[in-house]
Amino acid sequence: MWALPIVVILIVIALIYILKSIKIVPESRVLIVEKLGKYDRSLSSGLSFLNPFFDRVARSVSLKEQVVDFPPQPVITKDNATMQIDTVVYFQITDPKLYTYGVERPLSAIENLTATTLRNIIGDMTVDQTLTSRDIINTKMRQELDDATDPWGIKVNRVELKSILPPADIRVAMEKEMKAEREKRANILEAQAKREAAILVAEGEKQAAILRAEAKKEQQIKEAEGEAEAILSVQRAKAEALRLLNEAAPTKEVLSLRGMETFEKVADGKATKIIIPSELQNLAGMVTAVSELVKKDKDVEK
Repeated sequence: MWALPIVVILIVIALIYILKSIKIVPESRVLIVEKLGKYDRSLSSGLSFLNPFFDRVARSVSLKEQVVDFPPQPVITKDNATMQIDTVVYFQITDPKLYTYGVERPLSAIENLTATTLRNIIGDMTVDQTLTSRDIINTKMRQELDDATDPWGIKVNRVELKSILPPADIRVAMEKEMKAEREKRANILEAQAKREAAILVAEGEKQAAILRAEAKKEQQIKEAEGEAEAILSVQRAKAEALRLLNEAAPTKEVLSLRGMETFEKVADGKATKIIIPSELQNLAGMVTAVSELVKKDKDVEK
């Protein structure tokens, strides 16, 4: 009569034992198992079995990279300026056992270590150095935090200064300095633009003057060449006339007659007197003929 309830109770206990002993560990997680209060083993992802009476899961540790944004910390610089600096730490747990048993409240320990390290680094720098040396500060902090957290099974991958807030008076001075620098750059750019414009105008005028001089030079050369060509043509014509005259072998009388014709053209039919060269005085008959020609021209004009 009591056998059936006992069997049922045993079956229920067996089911509870089986259910309690089965552990399914998700990916990127590790379970820290203690046996009778002492570290026993670490369960990685997958199906595992525990002794529910003696084994206990002390902590579930995530192996993913974690990001912690710590609140702004007051930091005093080398030139005694108090700055508020907000820090972001990227870390990853590499040894779950050390992370569980190495330090109490690991995140709080990292926060305090970050603030202390930041104060040590910024204390050796001025305000200007702090504002312009983010990469240097990030690198130094990562190295020091990584070395300090290594016994805790934590690897610090990256440290970033999220914001750097200097005092109000320094911010006002920085804004004035930045405004003055912008005005200075604007004035420099304007002066450079005017200078370049003046250079371009001067270059243009120089090129125009050179072109005008070259054009005038070409014109003078062409004119000189034309005049030389004209003189040469006249001389060639005279030479050709002399050559033909020499080839014709004219007599003295013919030459004298041609000279008289020239005098007649000079007189243009209007002269009443003709001056006869001495060498033509013996040619009276020729002079008479010329006089008759002049009279005929006058009668025609009347």
